[in-house]
Amino acid sequence: MARLCLFFLFSLLLLIQYPLWLGKGGWLDVWELQRIINAQIDYNKKLEIRNLSLESQVKDLKAGNKAIEELARTELGMVREGEKFFRITGESRVLPLNQD
Repeated sequence: MARLCLFFLFSLLLLIQYPLWLGKGGWLDVWELQRIINAQIDYNKKLEIRNLSLESQVKDLKAGNKAIEELARTELGMVREGEKFFRITGESRVLPLNQD
């Protein structure tokens, strides 16, 4: 009889613990949501850094022509009249010397 009562109490304890650990809103859900929140916080920090960079670029573009000229040169490959444009690639070729 004592064993049956003990088994019943243990089973009741397990039934009470199930929603706490595995049920909706249980600890596993809380841990998963905390992981998602931390990932979103990291992503938001990266976006904030990007936004600050874009904001400073917009201020530079509004402030003067030097930033516009720099963008035109680097992104569009534009040059001023009378300038010569040289493109240096990562490839380097070394030609053998003619030794007679």
